[in-house]
Amino acid sequence: MTQRIIMIAVILVIVLGGGLYAYKQLVPPVEEETQGPVYSTEPVVRGNISVGVDTTGQLNPSRSGGIRAPGFKDSAGGAIEYVIDEYFVEEGDEVKKGQVIARLEAPNLESEIESLEDRLQTDREMLAELAGVSVDEIDRINPAHGITLRAPIDGRVRDLVVREGDELKQGQIVARIVDDSRFKMFVKLYPAEFNRVKKGQKVALRFSIFDAIYYGEITDVNPNPVPVTGEDDAARGFVYWITVEGKNPGLVTPGIEVYVGIPGQNGNETSVDWFANSTKVDSFVKEEKVLSTVEAIATEVHVRDMELVKKGDPLISMAGSDVQQMIQEKLDEIYDKEAELNEYRSKFNELEIKAPMDGIVAALNRQVDETVSPGEWLGYIYNTSDMRMWVQVDDIDVLLVKQGAPVRVTVDALPGETFEGEVMRVATMGEDVNGIPRFSVDIQVKGGPQLKPGMQAHAYIDAGSAENVLLVPLEAIFEEDGKSKVEILNPDGTTKVVTVKLGLMNDRVAEVKSGVKEGDLVITGSSADLLPSQHIGSQDTLLPGKQNSNNGQNGPENKSGPGKTVK
Repeated sequence: MTQRIIMIAVILVIVLGGGLYAYKQLVPPVEEETQGPVYSTEPVVRGNISVGVDTTGQLNPSRSGGIRAPGFKDSAGGAIEYVIDEYFVEEGDEVKKGQVIARLEAPNLESEIESLEDRLQTDREMLAELAGVSVDEIDRINPAHGITLRAPIDGRVRDLVVREGDELKQGQIVARIVDDSRFKMFVKLYPAEFNRVKKGQKVALRFSIFDAIYYGEITDVNPNPVPVTGEDDAARGFVYWITVEGKNPGLVTPGIEVYVGIPGQNGNETSVDWFANSTKVDSFVKEEKVLSTVEAIATEVHVRDMELVKKGDPLISMAGSDVQQMIQEKLDEIYDKEAELNEYRSKFNELEIKAPMDGIVAALNRQVDETVSPGEWLGYIYNTSDMRMWVQVDDIDVLLVKQGAPVRVTVDALPGETFEGEVMRVATMGEDVNGIPRFSVDIQVKGGPQLKPGMQAHAYIDAGSAENVLLVPLEAIFEEDGKSKVEILNPDGTTKVVTVKLGLMNDRVAEVKSGVKEGDLVITGSSADLLPSQHIGSQDTLLPGKQNSNNGQNGPENKSGPGKTVK
């Protein structure tokens, strides 16, 4: 009986104990009821903060230079053509200013120079003749002084018909200058007479106005017979002509009748064998007409008729606006040709094309043995030491971007490399891009030969930094009545709201210049902000992931403490 009672008691204990254990395991304990919200806090710490704007864009050369043939398109040198003989560089090569890049040939350059020299000499001679000066005096011509007609040869002024104030027509004969020291005549000979003469032979001359016999010389013998035209010569068939010249004994003028013959031995006048036909003095050996080269007014006549003059002596001065304009135009034409000639000559020294700047050969567009014209582009060089990024930022970030701000640039193609940059310009007016205001920013990049235009680059624009300053997380900051504020958890569990003055701010923390002190616990969240279905444990924070967070670049780690319950 006793044993049965004991067994029943043991069974009851086991059953009651197991049920109690199961009940405790299945039914959660009753939570301690709190009297206030649970707060998530972060301490105010000292650290460093850096603020900037990240943006991306393509690299572009800020300076470039062309590889081109010497001269300019459509210039006077356009008749010159070059042939590319050889390249000394390839695309992508780094070059220095003045380095020889290519060599050209100019097959027709020399002939062009010779042709231009001939045309220039002709123009100078024509102007010299027009102005009555020597070719060497062309550069000293003053168009305002007009034109002076000068004696073309030594001789005597004949048939001067101009007086001061006369209007002269272009091409008008104003005088003749004759050298009357020698005369000339043409003598007709029959075949028998012609057979007795030769060029250079001495002949006797008897003028109708003189009794004495003078002598001349046969200067030309025409071997071609000429049919006779006069009735007296009809029976003879044909005649020959010779030219005789002689020294003027004085007073011999054109038109005077003269007999010509072959002198006898010892100059015996009675033994002269005279030709059948007499002739007349035709002209003087040297005689030049003086023509008015332009339409002008004779302002001064420097000589008189029959006056002896030397070659180059002034005869008649002419002036007028037309004269001045004409001289100036001809001078300008000469100067233009001289400049063109100098350009042609300089091209002999330009057959080697040199780099206009330091840089990288971007392109060579023409091939060896290809013909190119003056001024034609053969390729391009870009400078990689000074490159550009043209990027855009939104209307919020643009407030952080200042002209002159330093920039750190990295390039996808060059991992681990960082290049320095600087903001050169910030647009003052934005443009709408898909509904977002965007502002253009011009960034100068100090590059190197490894950079190439078109590379994708990332730029971090430094908007400022501060060291050893008070930092608070952004989630602790709120705005009230237009002022920035934070809520601080006091040691006794109470809270207070304080106004703070903010400084730099990035996407995680903000610099606080006044209103808090190091060590203050700023509230970043509260259980009062949770929905009824949310739950917070005694060791949880309201903002998961904020523990062990770094609130500033290069700043200390700031660990949030456990949540606190306020009674």
